[in-house]
Amino acid sequence: MPVFIVLFRGVGGATQLPVKPLREKLTEAGFANVATYINSGNAVLKSRLGREKAVERIAEICRREFGFDKDIHAVTAEEWRVLIANNPFPQALDVPKYLHAAVLEKAPAQANVEKIRAYAADGERIEIVGTVAYLHTPDGFGTSKMAERFDKLIGVANTARNWNTVLKLMELAEAAA
Repeated sequence: MPVFIVLFRGVGGATQLPVKPLREKLTEAGFANVATYINSGNAVLKSRLGREKAVERIAEICRREFGFDKDIHAVTAEEWRVLIANNPFPQALDVPKYLHAAVLEKAPAQANVEKIRAYAADGERIEIVGTVAYLHTPDGFGTSKMAERFDKLIGVANTARNWNTVLKLMELAEAAA
């Protein structure tokens, strides 16, 4: 059975997705080795279902049980390993909270990437590798104009995680296997 890293978009603030009940409902639905990581929309699980069917089932559970109706992205453990290996900013790992990986629904238009890049302050960078956007914001993601504009300008559905979370989700996926 494949292991999926499940990323729920927009969890936090007013939108909550309670992790213990989420683990319970996903397990009751037949997903195996379900784990969650912090209360910000991250889960790891094994499923006999393919990616599309698994996401449909998870979305249905989230709507019915938690009133959650936002994008859900699922990435296989192997795809996550590739995401980590393809990091174009290895020097950014000194302070991993300033490096983010955004899983994209599909590759964005290059013109959109250039619009985002135009907001980059000194030292900030963005690169797209396949369907992942890597953003390095050495002065902080929350204060970055580039990061602030990313979601509006990228032009494709996405959800981002900082590098600490990326590594922790890989650890959980390996344990779930």
